[in-house]
This record gives sequence, structure tokens and C-alpha cells, in this order.
Amino acid sequence: MIEFVLDGRSRVATYMQLVLQVKQALRVGLAQPGDRLPKVRDVAQALAINPNTVLKAYRELELEGLAEGRPGVGTFLVRTLAGPALAHQAELRAELVAWLHRAQAAGLTREDITALVDTTLRATPDRPPTDGAAPA
Repeated sequence: MIEFVLDGRSRVATYMQLVLQVKQALRVGLAQPGDRLPKVRDVAQALAINPNTVLKAYRELELEGLAEGRPGVGTFLVRTLAGPALAHQAELRAELVAWLHRAQAAGLTREDITALVDTTLRATPDRPPTDGAAPA
């Protein structure tokens, strides 16, 4: 089950942080169609937020076709965002964890790492080269 975490320093609205976390969980296979989202009341209590904020997030997921509310039962995920590359994610995640450890050992902070990844993603083409060569 998804455990939500809020970033109080983020400029992203609280309800949207919840939506994005569900989408990430669906994209990496941590959540799947048929899974029930945590009860609105439980999320609101755990995060010390208004239940209407959680309801807004769940409604947004419904509008996007990712979730479905069932009166008296809860809100369930109905679609995945995981693509065919999901099978490769475990290996890539292990490599990423090792890289993160090296980055931390080199003295990079969480913010440094985020900045490095963000700038690298922006500078890297979306598709790998088709000739098998490594990107320049």
C-alpha cells in the first residue's frame, strides 16, 4: 500500500504531491490496478492535512482514469502507468542505488544530486542512439 510523504518546502500543491506519488508508484510497479488507496481519513491523520485535500487528490486520479471510487468500499486503482521497461527497473534501480552511495561518499548533498540529475535529464535526448553508440 502507498505511504504518502509530503515535502513542506515544495511549491507543488499538497493534493498534487499525493497524485504524483500515486503516479510514480504506478509507473514503477509499486502499485497496480486493483490496489486500494489508503482511506482518506487515515491519510489525512497521518499527514495532518484536511481530508478534503486527500479527496481532491483522489478525484484528480479518477478524472485521469487511474482510480475509481466505490461508495462504502474505498478508492481503487484501475490502470497502470508501467511500461514494457518495468522488467528492467530492478536492475537499473540497484545500479542507481550504488551510484547514489558513490555520490554521497563524494560529498554531494540530496539537493546537489537532485540538481545533477535534473540538469542531466534536461540535456539528454529522450531516445537513446539507435546505432548502439553511447550518447556523447
